[in-house]
Amino acid sequence: MLSKSQSTSTRSAYRSLRAVSSLNRRQILSAYAAARILPTSSAVNNQSAVPGPNFSGVSRNFATTKLNEGLYVYHIAGHSEGPSYHKPHFDKILIANRGEIACRVIRTARKLGIKTVAVYSEADSDSMHIKLADEAYCIGPAPSSESYLRMDKIIDVCHRSGAQAVHPGYGFLSENAEFAEALVKERIVFIGPPSSAIVSMGSKSESKNIMSAAGVPCVPGYHGNNQDPDFLLQEAESIGFPVLIKAVHGGGGKGMRVVSSSKDFAEALTSAQRESAKSFGNATVLVEKYITHPRHVEVQVFADQHGNAVSLWERDCSVQRRNQKIIEEAPAPGLSPELRADLSEKAVEAAKAVKYVGAGTVEFIFDNDTDEFYFMEMNTRLQVEHPVTEMITGLDLVQWQLEVAAGNPLPLSQREIPLVGHAFEARIYAENPRNNFLPDSGSLFYLSAPTPTHVFAPSLPATTPVEDAPKFTPPSIVRSSSSGDIEPSVRLEQGFGQGSQIGVFYDPMIAKLVVHGRDRTEALRVLRKALDEYKVVGVSTNVEFLRSLAGNEAFIQGDVETGFIPKHFNELFPPVPAPSPEALGQTALYVVLRDHPIAIPSSSPWTSLASRRFGGDVHDRLITLQTEDASQTHTVRVKSTSPGVFDITVNDATEFSSVSAYLGSKGEVFSSLGDRSLRTTVVSQPPPPSLPASSSPNTMERLHVFLDGQKSTLILPTPKWLLSLGGDVLGAGKGALKAPMPSLVIEVKVNVGEKVEKGQAIVVLESMKTETVLRAEVNGAVKAIGCKNGEMVEEGRELVSIEADGEENP
Repeated sequence: MLSKSQSTSTRSAYRSLRAVSSLNRRQILSAYAAARILPTSSAVNNQSAVPGPNFSGVSRNFATTKLNEGLYVYHIAGHSEGPSYHKPHFDKILIANRGEIACRVIRTARKLGIKTVAVYSEADSDSMHIKLADEAYCIGPAPSSESYLRMDKIIDVCHRSGAQAVHPGYGFLSENAEFAEALVKERIVFIGPPSSAIVSMGSKSESKNIMSAAGVPCVPGYHGNNQDPDFLLQEAESIGFPVLIKAVHGGGGKGMRVVSSSKDFAEALTSAQRESAKSFGNATVLVEKYITHPRHVEVQVFADQHGNAVSLWERDCSVQRRNQKIIEEAPAPGLSPELRADLSEKAVEAAKAVKYVGAGTVEFIFDNDTDEFYFMEMNTRLQVEHPVTEMITGLDLVQWQLEVAAGNPLPLSQREIPLVGHAFEARIYAENPRNNFLPDSGSLFYLSAPTPTHVFAPSLPATTPVEDAPKFTPPSIVRSSSSGDIEPSVRLEQGFGQGSQIGVFYDPMIAKLVVHGRDRTEALRVLRKALDEYKVVGVSTNVEFLRSLAGNEAFIQGDVETGFIPKHFNELFPPVPAPSPEALGQTALYVVLRDHPIAIPSSSPWTSLASRRFGGDVHDRLITLQTEDASQTHTVRVKSTSPGVFDITVNDATEFSSVSAYLGSKGEVFSSLGDRSLRTTVVSQPPPPSLPASSSPNTMERLHVFLDGQKSTLILPTPKWLLSLGGDVLGAGKGALKAPMPSLVIEVKVNVGEKVEKGQAIVVLESMKTETVLRAEVNGAVKAIGCKNGEMVEEGRELVSIEADGEENP
């Protein structure tokens, strides 16, 4: 029997439903007759869902909603009018991560009025995510094993701060079943799937057995436990060469070998098993058919605690380096509506097979030669590339995660999820693409990014479900005067700003540049322009490589595959061009204008002139510039003919006459060269103050020139008079060992007072995952040590001082 208050709430809910739905009175009353009273679970805060009655025959768009304490009703999914009867959001959540993903989660939480708690390591004490959060707690030293992977410390912070739930981001503990279980035991919600799903999808062999049983296509192969070499060879021959040997618990390309014939199988198997055992502590492998021209296509799925699961369409992540994604797009180019529907259906079946809850990604290998696809794995977390899905659907996936974790149903049904336009995400890394994409580290000395148009996904044109269409068909756009236009948009997901340190302990991703347009062509054009505007000094980046990739003809045509980079290597990595005459001229103008600024109109010459030539303003200056490796020298003669007007001669060959120019406030040179108006950014990077002047390039001023989407680095040689002084200092400090780059001190091998010999190893450093040994340059004794094991040191810092034999103490 309903109480008076419950009856009032029920009648109110009925009136709201009647107002916003197309259902007739009889249908709604039938629904209420089936679902009038639904007792809640006693463990209200647990993750376990409270099941609702099944009356799908009344309406497929009904979803469970909390009506009152002890009551649930059903409402029409996708409608927001009328009273809201859903479980409230958390008051406070903890983000167990760092960098851009922590900032991303905090922004959505702030939008929803949810307080946030950040955790950070000692290396991240000045990071952006702790400045954005409401509270922040240090959880240990820089190594992940002592901070971001310490479950006990994170749970302790939850209790100290009162956080009710934990968002794991991606990486670190995001796919750790033990962590998810530990949180549940502490009555803290894990914003992610149940631990059982994490376990099932964590094993490549188990996950593929589950998928096969659920009818999801898998790559033909053997996924069992029999590891006998002769048996595995027999299986490989039945599959047909080429085959792929892959570690069952692997990732990142470890324990993986492609075998083209039976005679190579035994050696490849032994090698793969050995590498797998070393990397993952498990030598078990599987054998699969190797797809010669594969694409990496993945489907974003979402499921709630009430048994609902949907596809938010697919993404293409085929272009990779070192078996890791570098650029993603949605939707995948070239897929037919039927193929898209098939992919989505199989992905949803995969999610349901493991009783999935929350955001997940089902990854498929797509065979370019046959248009067939096969299950690869399921990532049980929010993916790095989730923003491209947000852009084509207009949704906030972090908000969906919070809704689902709170126990609410999915906000939209499958037929209501849009697919509008095209989106790209370019991952900007501190790495050197021309050195096999090896990561870099150091300070972001200068960072200038394109101005974002949106913080979250833009609002999309109104859509309406297509009548009588298959289930996995995106709704169509409603064309009207007020909607239907799609404006190009840019998002910037970043966790670091100018001055931030990109260290050696974590992933070197600086930011994600996300764009959206009405179609793939427009989105690519927006991406190229945004990359032209992204400028970094201080570390090597992949920005120019991404710009080259976005302009590659094969990529523009959508002809993508996982082997895209090696296939188009020569086009993507052309020889580094010499600085253009325009770039050299603009750089020389920067030096001249910096040293002698043009007067700003003012009533008093004493406040407007930096310097004054009383014999006239016509003067010449010869600027010498060197390439970064000092292999080429260029000369530029700049003659001032009148204030702000110059004649320029580059290498005694190229002349630019009557060039009007001035220097902007941000190091931008505005000039007119011939019939071109140029805007060139020049960033001056002085050498570390601890380094004395010398003829070595790393002791000279660097000028980083950004022009026409290209970055050139030129060196301004040290004046001869300063070199003579620097030589004296260098001679005096010959025994000093300094850090050649930002590095981690692995081992200091000496003590103060210890005698050393020339060539003896003194300090071992690590940077970019490479060890460097600093050796004594003289025979002598250790006078001072300026570092310790495990310390992060900046470029140019004096680490050890050695007093050479025969030197006298001052």
